[in-house]
Amino acid sequence: MSGMSDREKAFENKFAHDQDLKFRAEARRNKLLGIWAGGLLGKTDVDAYAKEVVASDFEEAGDEDVFRKVKGDLAAGGVSVSDEELRAKMLELLGVAVEQVQNT
Repeated sequence: MSGMSDREKAFENKFAHDQDLKFRAEARRNKLLGIWAGGLLGKTDVDAYAKEVVASDFEEAGDEDVFRKVKGDLAAGGVSVSDEELRAKMLELLGVAVEQVQNT
């Protein structure tokens, strides 16, 4: 009986660890996306803008809230980026973020 309990606990710990890594990687991706978009928009304080992008991720589950914020801000700033380009950038930066999180 103890063996089964130990296995369950190990699976729970791994799940919790994986969820933590996922959360940290997505937050890091959003920060990197904010820095990238802030540069395109000519923001003087790209770190502050990156924090806005990170905060926008708490509106709803998934990436659509972040996508809408950045897409809307880019459009309002007169920067033309297609949906496909923005989604590709988000995917690219997620890979960078995962690597950064795993190396810390």
